[in-house]
Amino acid sequence: MASGYILSRVALTFGSHCQRVCRNVCVSQVRGTKRWLKPYLIYMAKKSRLEGPPPPRSQKPNWDYHAEVQAFTTRLHENFSLGLLKTAFINTCYLQAEQKKRQALGVDPEITALTLKDNTQLSAKGADFTKGFLTDWCRANFPSLPSEAVESVVGHLTSSALVTHVARNLGIEDLTMSAEFPVLDDVLCSTFMAVIGALHESSGAERTGFFLRDFLVAQLIGKDLFEMWTVVNPMGLLVEELTKRNLPLPEPRLIRSAGASTVLPLYFVGLYSDQKLLAHGPGESIFAAEEEAARVALRKLYGYTENRRPCDFSPQKQHELPLLDSVSNS
Repeated sequence: MASGYILSRVALTFGSHCQRVCRNVCVSQVRGTKRWLKPYLIYMAKKSRLEGPPPPRSQKPNWDYHAEVQAFTTRLHENFSLGLLKTAFINTCYLQAEQKKRQALGVDPEITALTLKDNTQLSAKGADFTKGFLTDWCRANFPSLPSEAVESVVGHLTSSALVTHVARNLGIEDLTMSAEFPVLDDVLCSTFMAVIGALHESSGAERTGFFLRDFLVAQLIGKDLFEMWTVVNPMGLLVEELTKRNLPLPEPRLIRSAGASTVLPLYFVGLYSDQKLLAHGPGESIFAAEEEAARVALRKLYGYTENRRPCDFSPQKQHELPLLDSVSNS
């Protein structure tokens, strides 16, 4: 009995000691401050200011421009005409800079004339096709949107900031022949449109439409309608839309509120039409909540809600062919 009691006491003491040790190991934290990180970042920022931007890939050894252009077509799984694609990468500023270099070296321009062609025509064709296709796509997928909203969405998709973002992620900047590097946004935007024009002339309107759908239309994912379309008076616009649909005018009602006497109040306003709740929205004031409720109601009327059905990115169906044919003919 005594030996069993002693063994049980030893086991309990050892178990509690192990539990305490494990608890200390689990709870204890280590800051792990990387004291080398701040001086390193300061040094790299100073170095980048002194050395300037990194040189383009075309100035590095073992650069094969023809192989890079072919790799670009293979990476995108598109059938480009290599001649048209190389022309799409040549900008007017590059040709002007090359002419100035040859004049500074004293080279006779008649003997060594540049036989390159710039991408002005391809860029214009690509911009026209892009605008027409995106407009038809928006009207086909969101038929309730007014013309002003369609123009705002198309303007957002063809804006310089968004197009240059897509172009840089596709690797177009490394292949662009420009007078300056990094390539300016407007030059890169025109180059992207020239690539669209080259694809349209190489593969036709159907493949070009797929390309725009996959890379430009996909930028609408997670984008709110009123981030692209500025509406000053949403309640007035809602009244106009309900009048067109022969529905009663909206009646704002305060649904609930919280913290009205504090620094951060919250109000919920609901809009009712024919004793039915259209939408409700929050706001720091009753007026702000009423405007937000009007925006929510407009999203529902236009079919541009957050929980709407995702856009169809599957291969093209037969009934969609006339749409692309009309765009190509225009």
